Amino acid sequence: MKTALILLCLLVAAGAAWVRLAPSDPARWHVDPAGAAPGPGRYVAGPAGDRPALPGGADTLERLAALAEATPRTRLLAGSVAEGRITWITRSRLWGFPDYTTAALCGPDGAEVCIHARLRFGRDDLGVNRARVEGWLAALGG
Repeated sequence: MKTALILLCLLVAAGAAWVRLAPSDPARWHVDPAGAAPGPGRYVAGPAGDRPALPGGADTLERLAALAEATPRTRLLAGSVAEGRITWITRSRLWGFPDYTTAALCGPDGAEVCIHARLRFGRDDLGVNRARVEGWLAALGG
């Protein structure tokens, strides 16, 4: 019984370490959000998304970047406003599960901003990505 409990604790610790220490490859996560599709654990503002893309160009992306970077447990993974695409990692408070959010200029002549928020581990995030992105959009006035 004692051995089983120790093994269980070691498994939980190993899982927690993997979630927190797994590398985040920008080539995998810093991709164009314009073609993203919504689904469990995903929230998309774009052509085929949960909501339309945001009107506005680089100024909207810059304001969104400031909001994202002020969000607790959120850090830049790749990109910049100048590049026209930015990807952030936001980690959950308790376990540190990473969620990736990419925002990019899209639409005719880059006059819109598309957003794709998604989880890395699991099948569903219980609406966390939707709530975070909608909070950012509300702060932007959209």
